[in-house]
Amino acid sequence: MSGGAHVPAEPFLALLLVAVGVNLLLVLWVALSTLRLNRRTGETSGQPLPSQADRAGILLGPDGMLTVTYDRVVRIVGWAVILSVTIIVVVSGLWPATQASILALMALAGLFFLTVHDILPASVLGDARPVVEGSVGITTATLLIVLTGGPASPFFFVFVLIAAGAALVLSPRMTVVVTAGALGGYLVGVLADPALLPLTVAEQVAVAVNIAALVLLTYLALIIAREQRRSRDAAIKLSTIDSLTGLYNRAYLFAATNREIQRSARSRRGFCLLMLDLDGLKPINDGYGHFEGDRVLRGVGDVIRGRVRRIDTAARYGGDEFVVLLPETDPTGAYILAEKIRRGVADLVIDADGRFIRTTLSIGVVAFPSDGQTSDDLMIAADQAMYMSKRRGKNRIVGYGAHGAAARGGATGSGRAVSPGSATRRERRPEPVGTMGSDARSV
Repeated sequence: MSGGAHVPAEPFLALLLVAVGVNLLLVLWVALSTLRLNRRTGETSGQPLPSQADRAGILLGPDGMLTVTYDRVVRIVGWAVILSVTIIVVVSGLWPATQASILALMALAGLFFLTVHDILPASVLGDARPVVEGSVGITTATLLIVLTGGPASPFFFVFVLIAAGAALVLSPRMTVVVTAGALGGYLVGVLADPALLPLTVAEQVAVAVNIAALVLLTYLALIIAREQRRSRDAAIKLSTIDSLTGLYNRAYLFAATNREIQRSARSRRGFCLLMLDLDGLKPINDGYGHFEGDRVLRGVGDVIRGRVRRIDTAARYGGDEFVVLLPETDPTGAYILAEKIRRGVADLVIDADGRFIRTTLSIGVVAFPSDGQTSDDLMIAADQAMYMSKRRGKNRIVGYGAHGAAARGGATGSGRAVSPGSATRRERRPEPVGTMGSDARSV
């Protein structure tokens, strides 16, 4: 059946323009909503909170493996559908009355893909890009069904690609919405041409089979996607989270620090690092056992996690050492937070079968870029400042170099500041400028 002959070209072109206009309004609305959300997030928190996918992105690169994979798959499948439909329509000649409209529809679909994937920055549509692409895809597939014979159209598979693709990249709730839209679009395409109604029994059976196939394939894709997400999240957690304390691990810390260095270089806003070392963990392990020592480490991890901001990165550096990355924080703010953590750990009491375990922290503070230009330099400087804290009696906070003196000029503590350039990087030593501890003033 050459169903395309039943559809007049001029009314269809009007319908096509309406569909294009609706989708353009959707794209504009999503883009403006995303920009407002990004601006509001930047004003309230300074930077977005890390999700599971963000953790993978920090470890694998700034683009994020999942985003790159999605973009590549959608690009390949989209262009493959556009080209295959164009070739089939032109070579077969089955729809001469609507061939020009079909080619115009494919040209608009190609222009959309070119704009979204190659012209617009990824941040314009943000996480809503799959929804926009799904809407445009459903509209295009519906018009294609109308133009190629309604129930006799061979292009039903486009709806299957849209629904199954949504199941692999979107949440289950959004997948249900997209699938419902695909089913609605298919029914509109089948029933749009009054000249083809009523459907024959064979056409009704074919439509029912297609609908059942779409629902079942989408459900199968949802199950596969759910298992993939579980495996991915478990792998990300194992690769980024310290199993004992629940804080981030060393690998994630260095990746996050390197990313923060790059961000600070662009924004010209510094950040700080805290190096925290538990005082007396070995005597605790020797006197109470490693089980109680692990309880102490978990307790310290809980204290740190409870004091840092949501945009900070708290990590277990190794053994009894912890590091906290403080984005967009000056040394004064870093000292205030360090003092809160120090006091929290000093107040921590672990009950070991009637025996009470107490411990303290020695903390070193460094700032980027004055105390180091690379993550290694910052870690070395923070380590030296932390050990100076231990040498000066433990349970205190010590800044590194001249920057600490400038930031904590009114802090209690003895020591002199090191002027910039008075020593080379290899020769610089942490100065006990701005020390704070049990004998220091409150912040």
